[in-house]
Amino acid sequence: MVRITEELVRKKSEHNERLISTLEEISLHQEDIERIEHVQNWCKELKILLLQSNLIARLENLHKLKRLEYLNVAVNNIERVEQLEGLESLNKLDLTLNFIGELTSVESLRGNYNLRELLLIGNPCADYPHYRDYVVATLPQLQSLDCQEITHSERLHAQRQLPQHRAVIVQCQADQAIERDEQRVRVAEQQAALAEQCADIEDEEERTRTFWNAKSEHCPEIRTEIARQHRLGREKHEPQSSLPQAKRQPHLFAPCGRPYNLNQAKLPFNFQDEATHYSLQLQVYRHLDTALIDVDVQTNYTRVTVKGKIFQIAYNEEVQPGESTVQRSQTTGHLTILLKKLKVNEMLTIKRGPAKGALPTATTLQTGQTEPVPLRGVVDIANICPPDDLPDLI
Repeated sequence: MVRITEELVRKKSEHNERLISTLEEISLHQEDIERIEHVQNWCKELKILLLQSNLIARLENLHKLKRLEYLNVAVNNIERVEQLEGLESLNKLDLTLNFIGELTSVESLRGNYNLRELLLIGNPCADYPHYRDYVVATLPQLQSLDCQEITHSERLHAQRQLPQHRAVIVQCQADQAIERDEQRVRVAEQQAALAEQCADIEDEEERTRTFWNAKSEHCPEIRTEIARQHRLGREKHEPQSSLPQAKRQPHLFAPCGRPYNLNQAKLPFNFQDEATHYSLQLQVYRHLDTALIDVDVQTNYTRVTVKGKIFQIAYNEEVQPGESTVQRSQTTGHLTILLKKLKVNEMLTIKRGPAKGALPTATTLQTGQTEPVPLRGVVDIANICPPDDLPDLI
């Protein structure tokens, strides 16, 4: 079963710099997807969703897409229209070449007031008597059905005949439901017999030929099995050289354990060594989703992973990871990391006492501490004279 994964969605959103939270259009066609999931939670801003030529059996997990205007699920395994009431902005719905036999299920679209175009051609229900008149009368908001414009006179005529047409439609879909149940049983027996026949064939090519030469019906189960056979064939005949090679992993540490400095993303940065802390400012992309940034602060290095690319910087003195802070600017997007040192370098802090002859201040008397003062001059050691009473060296 092919699932909709985050990796697949990001791959299909390269036009949006692989950002999925602000994505407005995505095409997931011809991926052998069997179930709609995750999209409504990851891409709530979607306006266009293309899912044609897959193996989707049900319309589900779409009710949170309030801005969705166009949904294409043509050439799938859908058998009824359902769970689309929450799509308030839906303007066009394409259900071409599915297996919809329950035509009365389109009544669930009455609350989609913005729906203007509907395509049902290629479904079993499109062959029912009075199919078009029934849909036109049931969904008065429609302007086009199966790419044919709905005229005002056609709508008035269909609405007058709706009760009689609906009775015919209900009988037709009941007969179709019985045929569908019989088809499920018949196809299951055929697939079991074919699997047993192929199991007795040792030659793999002959076994594959037997499968493709066997007679089959047009139904969701056969479409799913054919897609599975195609996938197995592609995996078998795919040359090894065309397989994606594993990316070379960068060396993060020397053999002795010392961390390397690394900037895979080539991001501009500024690193300052202060008396009590280190300050690192990393200029990450302004519109980059914060979920794509991972910061790892260790005692002797900091590693920042941006869209899978590593920035790592080592420092001479140990820091306290638990006391460090990480912030990101809302205007520039830059990342600022303050790393508090484990041992403060006292050589960088110059302290002074009270001036000669001056009385101690109240603060000095109470705390006994002196205030740091910056260095103002240079000491000339050549002019330092020893006192007169200094004894000679022995």
